[in-house]
Amino acid sequence: MRQNYFIKLVRYMKNVYYLERGLNKLSDGRVNPTYSIGQVVLPVLFGFLLRIKSFNELNFMIKNNEFSKLFPRGTKLPQVDAIRDTLKVIDINGLKQISQHTVKKSVENKVFENGTIDGYTVVAIDGTKFFGSNKKSCPECLKNITGEKTHSFHSGAVMSIVGIGPKLVIGFEMYKPGQDSVSKDEGELNVAKRLISSVVKSHKELIDVVVYDALACNSIWINHCKSLGIDVIVRAKNNNNNSLRFVKKTVNKTDAVEVWEDEKGFEKVKVYESTFTMDKVEQPLRFVKFAIKHKDKKRTQIMIVTTCMEMTLKTLFKMIRARWDIENSIFNNLKTECGLGHCFVHGGNAVEAVLCLIFIASNIMQLFLVRHLKEHFTTQREMVRLLLKGLYLLKFNAELILSSA
Repeated sequence: MRQNYFIKLVRYMKNVYYLERGLNKLSDGRVNPTYSIGQVVLPVLFGFLLRIKSFNELNFMIKNNEFSKLFPRGTKLPQVDAIRDTLKVIDINGLKQISQHTVKKSVENKVFENGTIDGYTVVAIDGTKFFGSNKKSCPECLKNITGEKTHSFHSGAVMSIVGIGPKLVIGFEMYKPGQDSVSKDEGELNVAKRLISSVVKSHKELIDVVVYDALACNSIWINHCKSLGIDVIVRAKNNNNNSLRFVKKTVNKTDAVEVWEDEKGFEKVKVYESTFTMDKVEQPLRFVKFAIKHKDKKRTQIMIVTTCMEMTLKTLFKMIRARWDIENSIFNNLKTECGLGHCFVHGGNAVEAVLCLIFIASNIMQLFLVRHLKEHFTTQREMVRLLLKGLYLLKFNAELILSSA
């Protein structure tokens, strides 16, 4: 094999992001453990990089000694039961710091120097369900009861960078039963507020604009983001806000301010806009409607409310459409290829620990593809195939040994 991409990936992780050091600094509540934290977490991280879909699949890889060339000779790796038990008591804050360090290092390396959309660094937030199961559950689970069947799952909000460049997950926040409202909109909004506050605290001046769905089209979300110094773009759909209903009627009676032909695969896009003041929001806001005629003659529209008063209409259009990156590049990709919807383990800190490791692996893969390999591969699936091939052909090399002390 002319190029062993697995060797390149290991060197990239060790020499650029120092993941080995961070993982070995983690702590847990075990007394006199048989396996160190590194011996437990490193195989799990490599498993997620190689897109395992269950811990049983990881267990087969460990039993077949597929990771033996990455550890000092004689190192014994844990079986899946020991992995699950350790993840239940692992230090979650330490894992989140490793994830934050990966993002900070990418910023230091000027990955987002020119922004992601027309010079702005844009993020999107969306809620999703994790680790659903009809059999396993824990005290933190949410439940859907249909007849005699009970489906248990976890829920949370995820923030990802969208636009041009690597789609990094820069934070996530779990829904907390008893603390967050049972109402989907109100509950998810509370989770999203905690998420954006923690991300801004960890990554100052990284975010220029945050894009969110219609459930955030209200004064609570807009005021919260402005207090953090971030501009907002939110979808506007059916809304009970009187001021928003009024501006919709006003815009419907006006002429288009711009008309675009053959814009981004559409036959025609007519743009209407107006400024208005939303109830309980001090500053004026901008309402924009994009009336889209598709090439198959179908017609749709996108309506947004934004605090970006000077931004061009084409940039706003790019940003609201980039919101789908978090759905397509993160959720669909990880649920299809990485088992994000699979119930790996429940109880203690395990759910958040697995999510942290999945997102760290996703970020490393994105950065490795975009920055190190310069996007020579069209799909991550092709990259994973070559990584697995490289792992099987790997020979013992002291330079690649991962310390698990």
